[in-house]
Formats: sequence, C-alpha cells, structure tokens
Amino acid sequence: MKEAKSLKQSRKDPSLLLSVGVLSLFLVGFLLLVIFGARSYRDVVDGQYDNMDGRALSAYLAASVKANDSLGAATVEDSEYGPVLVIADAATGYALRYYRYDGQLVEDLARSGAPLAPKEAQPIAPTGVFSAEFPQPGLLCVTTDAGRTLVCLRSGEEAAP
Repeated sequence: MKEAKSLKQSRKDPSLLLSVGVLSLFLVGFLLLVIFGARSYRDVVDGQYDNMDGRALSAYLAASVKANDSLGAATVEDSEYGPVLVIADAATGYALRYYRYDGQLVEDLARSGAPLAPKEAQPIAPTGVFSAEFPQPGLLCVTTDAGRTLVCLRSGEEAAP
C-alpha cells in the first residue's frame, strides 16, 4: 500500500514534470535543428548545381574555341537567328557554328559557307541570350545567360570578315 502512495506522490512531484518538460524542449529543439539544417543544405546544394550548370556552358564554349583555334579560324557572322560564332577548319573545309535557336544554344558542323540548318543542329544548353564579338584583336567575348566568357585566341587574331 505504501508503494501505491509513493507512486501517486511522484506523479504530483513538480521536479518530474520539470524534467519531462526540459526533455520535450530539447527534443523539439533537436528536430527543428535537423529540419532547418536539411533545408539549408538543400539550398546550398541547389545553388552549387545552378552555378555548375552556368559554368558548364561557358566552359564548353571556351574549350571548343580553344581546341579549334588557328589563325583566322574564328569569325562572328550575322544571320536570321542572330550572331553566329564560326570556328572554321581550313584543312577539312568544315566549320563549327554556334548560335541561338528556339531558346537553345546549338552547335552544328557543316561545310564552311553552307546555310544554317538549326533543325539538324545539336542543342547544347538553354539560353535566352547569345552574342559573340571581338572587343580587340585576339580576344573573343561570348555572352550567354551564364554570363560573359572571354577567350584569348592563341592564334592572335580573328578572321577578316
């Protein structure tokens, strides 16, 4: 009988209630910390992927231009689709051409001087902006949604228009 009384008394003991309250507070705090930490981590990772996507387009264009760089190979032409960055290969008579079509930056490989064929071109990445220019001899500036990329041509100058 004495044990039953002590159990009833322990239920009314304020220190037990205080201990349960502090434990509950710590559990709620821990759960909130995990939830906010997971959200912060997700936001950081999403930002990194967006940054990598933007850099991938710029890096692709810069690598392509540098890999095919030779004296007079790079030109910028106007077309019905806007500016076209042309990287010609004099040895084969073919040229890589980069331009914007249907919201995408596309690349096609065709004989130099052949008309553009955007339906057969390979889409590279979505972009709302594409421009290419030579602000000074030997320096190519390409602008897309990902930003502005400067490429120093090893050949030292662009082709004459």
